[in-house]
Order: sequence, then structure tokens, then C-alpha cells
Amino acid sequence: AFAKTYMNLLKMRFENSIFYEHPEKLANPEAKVVPLSLQLLLENTIKHNIVSEQKPLHIRIFEQNGYLVVQNDLQKKEVLKDRQGVGLQNIIDRYAILTERKVKIEQTEKTFTVQLPMLTKQIGIMETYEQHDDTAYYRAKKKVEALKGFYGNLTSYCVVIPSLIFINLYFSPGFQWFWFPMLGWGMGLFIHGFSVLGYGASWEERKIRELMEKQDTDSKKNWK
Repeated sequence: AFAKTYMNLLKMRFENSIFYEHPEKLANPEAKVVPLSLQLLLENTIKHNIVSEQKPLHIRIFEQNGYLVVQNDLQKKEVLKDRQGVGLQNIIDRYAILTERKVKIEQTEKTFTVQLPMLTKQIGIMETYEQHDDTAYYRAKKKVEALKGFYGNLTSYCVVIPSLIFINLYFSPGFQWFWFPMLGWGMGLFIHGFSVLGYGASWEERKIRELMEKQDTDSKKNWK
């Protein structure tokens, strides 16, 4: 429906400079392409090819082996012959996020063809990736806060303990009580640093990364 509407708009804009064919129905009405990929692809086709009444552009949209195929006559604009399509790369990158199936591109002397995998959605996935972004930001923020807390603790230790040592040795050298806060606080500081910078933090980050990678792999399997 979108392809037909969009192509009708292009037809109104270019009048007799564009001709297109499209299927009335899809074999699987539930199958989808990545959002905006078809629009980007059609825009890319118009941008990179000559469109005129003297040389009209023919665009064919059809379904083939689980792919939505967009094929156009190859009549490249001279100024754009050596440029790579940013829109096309954008489509490829979007598909790479959602599925292991690849966008297929074929160019002959007469035609340029792009095959978009048609995906069947089993489980909501876009929300998962948004949650991953939020989780990564939240974890990074927590990491920075933990580092600030540790270095603040370390700075206080380096300022306070020498002051206590000076006070103790200057006013009551007979009883060296400064060892108690120095060792007690020092042990707490060591544990704090170990949890932020040491094995505990590395193990936690590694496990979180493993779980997120596993979830990414499982999510990709939800698109066929």
C-alpha cells in the first residue's frame, strides 16, 4: 500500500517520466520490510538516475523467494556515476541490526536491482535495542559515579590520615592510636577500589556483556 501511494506521488511529480509496476498482493501479508527502507530505496533510484520524458525511468516492484525486489532501468546521471548511495548503505545498516539476512544488490548493463529481505516479526525487537542503549548509558553513568566516589574516598584518606598521624605524634606520642583509623579506613578503601577497578568490576562487566550479546543473537533469530 505504501509503495503504491508513494509511487503515485512520484508519478504526479514526474508525470510521463516515470512508469512503475507493483504487485496487488503479497504472498505473506504479515511480512514486512525494515521501516522506511522502501522509501529510501525509491528516493535513491530517483536521485541516481535520469528521469525525463525523453528517457523515462521504469521501476518494477515484485516479490521473489521471500524478498521484495525493486528493479529499475539503469540510466545513471553522469555526475553521480562514481558516487556511492548513502541511502542504500543506510538500508543495509538497518537490516544488519535486525537480521542476519542480507540485502542483495545486482547491477547489469541495463538494470539495477535491490532485494530487501521480507521479515516475519515474532517478538518485539526494536524496544529491546532501545533498552540496550538505555542500559549501556545507565551502566556507563553508574561506572563514572563509582569512580568519582572511589577517588573522592582516596583523596579524603590521603588528606585525613596524615593529619591524624601528625596530631597523634605531636600531642600524644606515647600511644599511637592513628593505626586504628589508618588500617580500618585503609581496608575499606582497598575493598572499595577492588570493587570498582578490580576483579569484581571486570567479572560483572564481562557477564553483562555476555548476556547482552546472547540476547542480541536470540533477538536476530526472531526475524525470518
